[in-house]
Amino acid sequence: MIVRVAPAPHEHAAANDPVVRVPPAAPTGPGPESALLGARDGVAYGALGLPLAFVALPLYVVLPNHYASTFGVPLAALGALLLGARLLDAVADPLIGRWADRWFAHSLRRVLLAAAFAALIVALGFHALFFPTVVGNGPLLIWCGAFLAVTYLAYSVLSVVHQSWGARLGGDAAQRTRVVAWREGLALVGVLSASVLPSVAGLGVTSAVFALALAIGLTWLLSAPRPIAASAEKSLRAVSPWANAAFRRLIAVFVVNGIASAVPATLVLFFIRDKLALGAYEPLFLFSYFAAGALSMPLWVRAVPRFGLARLWLAGMLLAIAAFVWAATLSSGSLAGYLAVCVASGLALGADLALPSALLAGVIQRAGHSGRSEGAYFGWWNFAIKLNLALAAGVALPLLAAFGYAPGARDDAALSALTLAYCLLPCALKLLAAALLWQLWMRSPHAEPVPTS
Repeated sequence: MIVRVAPAPHEHAAANDPVVRVPPAAPTGPGPESALLGARDGVAYGALGLPLAFVALPLYVVLPNHYASTFGVPLAALGALLLGARLLDAVADPLIGRWADRWFAHSLRRVLLAAAFAALIVALGFHALFFPTVVGNGPLLIWCGAFLAVTYLAYSVLSVVHQSWGARLGGDAAQRTRVVAWREGLALVGVLSASVLPSVAGLGVTSAVFALALAIGLTWLLSAPRPIAASAEKSLRAVSPWANAAFRRLIAVFVVNGIASAVPATLVLFFIRDKLALGAYEPLFLFSYFAAGALSMPLWVRAVPRFGLARLWLAGMLLAIAAFVWAATLSSGSLAGYLAVCVASGLALGADLALPSALLAGVIQRAGHSGRSEGAYFGWWNFAIKLNLALAAGVALPLLAAFGYAPGARDDAALSALTLAYCLLPCALKLLAAALLWQLWMRSPHAEPVPTS
């Protein structure tokens, strides 16, 4: 139940911020009673996740093709520029996390001002990227690089602030999973919207809708439950997540599992077009995958009090393995079979989105770092996510080339290499992640207590 309470006298934000709703203190273990977010509170907090996910797909997928096909920018130069901007973004995340902790330590008003300023920069940068006012390859590359760097950094500020806010709501495993599920579930709605809107309505409308969604998300955040805060003195003490053994163990599992998920994401269109010869059904497959992920969220959340976060994450990994083993047996034209793979792997996606971040929030909580270091933890967490994407491309694409695959190839050797990289490599990595989860986490004293009923 959510109650209204005034902030404690020691909270630095009390002088500036109005009384808002906050979950009552909850035990750190998975006790039977927990502060559960209702639908209104869940939407209020999670709404910002929709535009944050919405912006990612156009920047990662649409933008390179837009500059290459519309403006004639060379692919090699564009690829180098995009890689540099993404590396800068990833490296900046831990520093942004420290900034976020300082903003939370000062006042909630400062957090909201920083988020509003970052949202303005992201909206302007998004529009500028797709509608440049310069011509020529050189000026276009400079324009694209400058606005990508600024837009990515502002986007990271919003992401870290949003994640830290959710982790600071506290609560037991069920509560933390609900918080993450609202954020990630609405993020999947954003992904689905971004996958359709540019081609249906055009980039101008997409830019306007994105700006409106950002404004709505920030407005909703004003009425979201207030994050728990520590005293100003405690909040300003620097904490290194890497000094926390539980964090080191969890992020090791997270990185391996993330690479396993990112490899098929990198290769999925090649598999659909060349192995299955079903390119016309790409929208159906992608929609089924993301829709299954979004719809599975409530199921994973409801199962947490009974089975625990780690057990369910392990189950999600095993489900993904089963789906990709099945995918390896498919032949050209297997429409129904691959649709089933998309649904099954989408269900596993729901586990990957809802459970690891809830585990991380528990790590922060049990370390006594709640209310002061969430930004530092999520800064490194986001760095790991971006590293996963880079490593996936770095592993899968050279492996394919080494075995003789090139886009459009249909000979048996090339398609076998594609199947190996798309289906079996992720299975091997998921098995490794499952083994690490079992050995480093579930059998570790750092693990969250398993429910007894």
